[in-house]
Amino acid sequence: MTLGVPQEAEAEVACQITALMMTPVDGTDDLSDALQDDRINALCIGPGFGLSDERAELLAEGVKSGRAMVLDADALTLIGCDTTLFAALHANCVLTPHGGEFSRLFPDIAERLNAPAMTGPAYSKVDATREAAKRAGCVVLFKGPVTVIAAPDGRCSINSAEYERAAPWLATAGSGDVLAGFITGLLARGFDPMNAAETAAWLHVECALNFGPGLIAEDIPEQLPSVFKSVFKKMGL
Repeated sequence: MTLGVPQEAEAEVACQITALMMTPVDGTDDLSDALQDDRINALCIGPGFGLSDERAELLAEGVKSGRAMVLDADALTLIGCDTTLFAALHANCVLTPHGGEFSRLFPDIAERLNAPAMTGPAYSKVDATREAAKRAGCVVLFKGPVTVIAAPDGRCSINSAEYERAAPWLATAGSGDVLAGFITGLLARGFDPMNAAETAAWLHVECALNFGPGLIAEDIPEQLPSVFKSVFKKMGL
C-alpha cells in the first residue's frame, strides 16, 4: 500500500506510519507520474482529501486513470458539486456515501426516499440505491445500520448490522474510512467492485462484533486476523 501525501505533510505522516510506503502527490502531474506504476491497481480517494479546486483536479485525474477505485468522504462532496466529475464515473468505481452524502449526490432520489409513503408500496432504500447505481454507472454502497449495495445492472445486496449483528459502536469517527480501505484492498486483490463492496461491508461488521463496545476506528483492521481465523475454522480449513 502506498499513501499519496502532499510534500508539506510528509514528515508528519512518516511519524504516524510504519508499514506503508509514501509518494509525494501535490498535483495532477505527481499523481499521473505515480500511476505510471502498474502495480498501483486500485485507488482510494476522499478521506481527509479537502474540497479545493486543486483537489477537484486531482480527483478528476484519478478517475480519468480508469483504475479500480473507492470514492468516499470529500471526494463524494466534490462529485456532488461538479456534473463533469459525476459524468466521468466509470464501472470500476465504488461510491460509499452515508445518508448526507447520498443526498448531495442524488438529491432527487433522496427526497423521494425520505418522503412519507402516501400509497404503497413504499420507495425503499433498496430502490434508491439501485436507482443511484444505475445513474452513476458504478457500484453504490449506501451506508447505515442496514447497508445497501447495488450495481448498475440491478444486482443488489443488503448487509444488516441489526438484531444479533447489531454493532452500534461502529458509529465512530473514521469507521467509514476503514470500510473504504477494506474495499480498496479487495479491489487490489482482484475482486470486482460489487464483490469487493459486499465482502468489505460484511468484514467491517464482523470486526466490530469481534472487538465489542469501546471500539475506535484503529481497532477495526486489527480484528481481521481473528475474523479470518474464525471463518477458516468454520470452513474446516
